[in-house]
Amino acid sequence: MASQGMHLILLIFFNHLIFLLSQQEGDGFIYNGFDQAQADLHLDGDAKILLPDGLLQLTNASMQQMGHAFFKKPFQFDSSEKKLSFSTHFVCALVPKPGVDGGHGIAFVVSSSMDFTQADPTQYLGLFNISTNGSPSAQILAVELDTVQSAEFDDIDKDHVGIDINSLKSIESASASYYSDTKGKNQSINLLNGEPLQVWVDYEGTLLNVTVAPLRIKKPNHPLLSRSINLTEIFPDQKLFFGFSAATGSLVSYQYILGWSFSRSKVLLQRLDLSKLPHIPHPRAKREQTSLLLITLFVLLAVMVLAGLGGVYLYRRKKYAEVREAWEKDYGPHRFCYKSLYRATKGFDRDGRLGKGGFGEVYKGNLPRIGDIAVKRVCHDAKQGMKQFVAEVVTMGSIKHKNLVPLLGYCRRKGELLLVSEYMSNGSLDRYLFHREKPPLPWSKRLAVLKDIASALNYLHTGASQVVLHRDIKASNVMLDSEFNGRLGDFGMARFEDCGDSVPVTAAVGTMGYMAPELTTMGTSTRTDVYGFGAFILEVVCGRRPLDPKIPAEKRHLVKWVCDCWRSDSLFDAIDAKLGGEYSEEEVEMVMKLGLLCTNVVAESRPSMEQVVQYINNNLPLPNFSPDSPGIGVYTPVLLETAFTSRSSLASPHNSMFVTHTITYGDGR
Repeated sequence: MASQGMHLILLIFFNHLIFLLSQQEGDGFIYNGFDQAQADLHLDGDAKILLPDGLLQLTNASMQQMGHAFFKKPFQFDSSEKKLSFSTHFVCALVPKPGVDGGHGIAFVVSSSMDFTQADPTQYLGLFNISTNGSPSAQILAVELDTVQSAEFDDIDKDHVGIDINSLKSIESASASYYSDTKGKNQSINLLNGEPLQVWVDYEGTLLNVTVAPLRIKKPNHPLLSRSINLTEIFPDQKLFFGFSAATGSLVSYQYILGWSFSRSKVLLQRLDLSKLPHIPHPRAKREQTSLLLITLFVLLAVMVLAGLGGVYLYRRKKYAEVREAWEKDYGPHRFCYKSLYRATKGFDRDGRLGKGGFGEVYKGNLPRIGDIAVKRVCHDAKQGMKQFVAEVVTMGSIKHKNLVPLLGYCRRKGELLLVSEYMSNGSLDRYLFHREKPPLPWSKRLAVLKDIASALNYLHTGASQVVLHRDIKASNVMLDSEFNGRLGDFGMARFEDCGDSVPVTAAVGTMGYMAPELTTMGTSTRTDVYGFGAFILEVVCGRRPLDPKIPAEKRHLVKWVCDCWRSDSLFDAIDAKLGGEYSEEEVEMVMKLGLLCTNVVAESRPSMEQVVQYINNNLPLPNFSPDSPGIGVYTPVLLETAFTSRSSLASPHNSMFVTHTITYGDGR
């Protein structure tokens, strides 16, 4: 009987042990290297497992890349659990590429989804883009190990650890360091030193602790970061994916995960076996193995041609020399090196020139990983305002809309500024309106372009994080992509405003015929952009510029002439003859009247771009007005002449740069 009782006790014990082990397996995992983890992990982007060691590589030091590695099975925390908790311990390494400034970093990620196809690399770490960053719908908790100081996210320095919720602006951050139990104080860590780094993330109840330490240091008693967070508010469905994300921009490095242990219970978290972790490859600059004889010969030749080599060196240094200042470090990912642009355009070859204007030339080029680009070389002599201008160019590069020409970045040389944008294969709209080498656009495409530009302007006025005033809307600044979609470009005169406030009178810039009459007295605002769009509407429909001194005086001013035609019941006489009568009279009449409404001399009587979008898409009928309504079809020559004088002054090479920094294809005007 005693023997049977003992067998029963042992049977119960082993069953209980098997149950505990199964529970532990279902609630956690451990990888001392990832050679056997391919089936368990979801990898995308540049992420891959390097065999035979099983090193998990997130990025490979290529520019503008990102990689993700997530445990495939989600962890479901249901409402019956008393508290939500998890603990993880992983070892990572950020290895610099020889001779290159490294970045951007690695993030441990808790997410409701493994789909990051809409995310951007560079400072967004492969987690967000400009639209999703800061959105509660992102449902992301991240612990970032960041090696680049980004002013956009108020980073404290270039080596920091941060806790992020739905945004890369950390709610808690600290310089990378660990608490030394022997010294009783924090010791700093260089994240980008190529050495393995341990990271512990513990969450229990509502408290999140983050602890870091070098590889051979045991877990410190004091965490680096500690923050109270309610995960059930971030993840309402309590379905969580755990993994890693990393990204590069113009700054690159190799980013690795060596081992990873995870558990839903801090007590059950298995310890990583550091002796089993894979080794980290450290790339070295190539060194040529040269014999003593070759070295001697080289020295003799160097002495003989020293003067020639010195001359070549000075020539090449001057050829590729750039202007760099300390404040430009914040815009590193948006700055292109001159050498890469020089090669992309084949030395700014004349065969690749797209157009030439009064303030610069535009060249077609091609960059690896980016594709076709347009590069405009602009001369400048501006000692004031360059920092603000570059900041606005960079910010404009972050604004994304399907009907805006993407501005990719810039480069500065002494006396020269280069602006880089995406290449638009069909050039500018004015070539199809005024130049004989291009076939005239049919009415359907003209109307589609007007709708595209209206949508883009509405986004700049209401959809961007700041109100953006374009200030120079005209056909030569509208690009056509491969499918003839309208893209608004040329942000050289664009300005950022708070809540649409007017710019001072001294900033009155633009092109004659498109400038609102109040521009030189009241300054620019969203209403002056609406005026410019109204003049652009009439330009597209009538196939002529808003101000043409070569034609008779009664037709010289387009706004006034179209209004006169309407008043005499001959509105369709103003339509572009190249349309050949193939158009919808209802659509043309609506669009021309909308152009007159937008060019009302009374700024307060003009519609907003939100209303314009509704009008042009027939979602809202035009208000009742006639050619004799106040402000309709009024021409104010005195104010426009003043504006022209102001613009001419600003265009002087010794004055403001905001007129000259433009990107257009064609001859310019």
